[in-house]
Amino acid sequence: MIVTKENIQSLIPQRPPFVMIDELVYSDEKSSRTSLLISADNIFVVNGELREPGLLENIAQTAAAHAGYDSIRDNQPVKVGYIGAVKNFEVFRLPLLNDRIETEITVEDQVLGATLITGTTKCNDELVARCEMKIFISQFK
Repeated sequence: MIVTKENIQSLIPQRPPFVMIDELVYSDEKSSRTSLLISADNIFVVNGELREPGLLENIAQTAAAHAGYDSIRDNQPVKVGYIGAVKNFEVFRLPLLNDRIETEITVEDQVLGATLITGTTKCNDELVARCEMKIFISQFK
């Protein structure tokens, strides 16, 4: 199952120029994986590098795509999510123009309306960033 750049916006609330994922490569009940080709028109690219806010937003949008895919699969509207907290955000290197990154999120727990995820981003199988996030999903569209 792949959701491509042409229809990825059906899964997430973000719109250009703020879309930080190109494809949903994989998704199941507990995890999802996305890819993104780093392009010059990305608003978080500075001096040929995808900066830290872009990496963080990429992880958050991978979580949003996971939730959106689940909603569509269950014949429900896609809802908006909000980052409640970011913990242990580490960046090991910044991806460069024309690099393709793959990001995987894993749902660790869902409690009191919050979804706790871990996210990792790799480029050519090299870990470039990771974090934990607490995300709240709006009950309204």
